[in-house]
Amino acid sequence: MLRVAVPNKGSLSEAATEILTEAGYKQRRTTKDLALTDSANEVEFYYLRPRDIAVYVGEGTLDVGISGRDLVLDSHAEADVIVELGFGSSTFRFAGPPGIADSVKDLAGKRIATSYAGVLQDHLAEHGVEASVVRLDGAVETAVQLGVADVIADVVETGTTLRQAGLEVFGDPILKSEAVLIKRSGVEYPPNGLEQLVRRLQGVLVARNYVMMDYDIRAESVEAANALTPGLESPTVSPLHREGWVAVRAMVPRADAQRIMDQLWEVGARAILTTDIHACRI
Repeated sequence: MLRVAVPNKGSLSEAATEILTEAGYKQRRTTKDLALTDSANEVEFYYLRPRDIAVYVGEGTLDVGISGRDLVLDSHAEADVIVELGFGSSTFRFAGPPGIADSVKDLAGKRIATSYAGVLQDHLAEHGVEASVVRLDGAVETAVQLGVADVIADVVETGTTLRQAGLEVFGDPILKSEAVLIKRSGVEYPPNGLEQLVRRLQGVLVARNYVMMDYDIRAESVEAANALTPGLESPTVSPLHREGWVAVRAMVPRADAQRIMDQLWEVGARAILTTDIHACRI
């Protein structure tokens, strides 16, 4: 059976469970369950701390796992990204008292508090900056106020918590992260269901990001309409009983659907409809 690590708590847990459920896999009913076997799909799921998942996968104890890109890089585990999963987005940045620094180059000799020591040390080394890294397990925003550090490196969403602590973001982002599916580095896909898992997850991502669009249009306007709805490969064009008209069907990005409908109307399309895609294989 394919052995899959899933976050057991935190911001990644619910979204990871949701995408696996949409992909047709059985998931645990209570957070107290530490493991679950989906016999129908020949998969075993293990619910672990998100920070530990890359270690288990990198050592080959488990075949694949879902974790954050930042946690994978921070662990220095021998793990490679297979699929970017499109949720759990975050940005890792420097922050400090106003005017203390403008870029990473200004941090030489300073103390930097973070919960992601591995990511930070790699970033400092990449820029040739020598600084003292203070590793904390959480609430790094107070590190400057308490005198533990001069600046911090942390995940920034709205920046509200930083401003409340009297800090402001500076410099370029250190890392942009999201949830990813990982496997052990240097190991090809195992023959026990990983390709199926990847296809299913990619199908869910396509279904989330695209809708099916149908419309009718005069035959002489098809080329103009197809330029707006090229589809993933090409649109389906079928003749209608009404002479000189055709029906067109194509997948379009969900975020652009309303704009595309307006543009299709302008080139003569009518009866324009969109429908959700619940599952697909590309």
